[in-house]
Amino acid sequence: MTTLTLKDGTELFYKDWGNGTPIVFSHGWPLNADAWDAQMLFLAERGFRVIAHDRRGHGRSSQPWAGNDMDHYADDLAQLIEHLDLRDAVLAGHSTGGGEVARYIGRHGTQRVRKAVLISAVPPIMLKSDANPGGLPLSVFDEIRAGVRTNRSQFFKDLALPFYGFNRPGAKASQGTIDAFWLAGMQCSIKSAYDCIKAFSETDFNDDLKKMTIPTLVIQGDADQIVPLDDSGRLSAQRVPTGKLEVIAGAPHGLCTTHADQVNAALLDFIAS
Repeated sequence: MTTLTLKDGTELFYKDWGNGTPIVFSHGWPLNADAWDAQMLFLAERGFRVIAHDRRGHGRSSQPWAGNDMDHYADDLAQLIEHLDLRDAVLAGHSTGGGEVARYIGRHGTQRVRKAVLISAVPPIMLKSDANPGGLPLSVFDEIRAGVRTNRSQFFKDLALPFYGFNRPGAKASQGTIDAFWLAGMQCSIKSAYDCIKAFSETDFNDDLKKMTIPTLVIQGDADQIVPLDDSGRLSAQRVPTGKLEVIAGAPHGLCTTHADQVNAALLDFIAS
């Protein structure tokens, strides 16, 4: 396996395929780099270099007790980008990974980055407050924490249904997709999975979004049951100085899998433009 030893000793697994313009993918919770397989295969076959890592505590990376917060995630990404000496990269983040991308730019700037893509991403902030009345109440995230703590195996099997929209009337569920989601969740350290809930729900990315002065595409489905479109993608596209929103009709949160062809086409068009 290809790994990078981070400054705190954490081993970060990553894939690095192909040649050409580098596209770096940051995955959602509780998944790993494999969640991007449909996009990486598609783009590598079209002459791009595609790179994806397993976030600390997730997948094939090591499982540190500490550092399961957005600042560490962004700094880990920075170390990977610097280790590979990437220039003019495109950063793409799904869900929690979208927060990682935004926080990376907020902390490390755009010197090595020319474009960014936020897909069903958690910015600006998920938690409901007086400043964010459209967000989700803390009780929602407390229920997620309880599910991870008490029986995460069953919790991940149950969560896969709304994640991919398989609970919608007329939807045809893919048992393979559900199994893959469960497996990725179970490969994630329970400590990392638990701590990451706070990271993706309570981190305020508003200042990070303002620093995203490079061309930025925001992609989200209008059937997202995990991260509400009106309080995430729509707001992010407004707050990023150069943001452009593309809404995919009927797409759920896990649209990189269920609507891979549409996501891939949107990515290719944006990257090549």
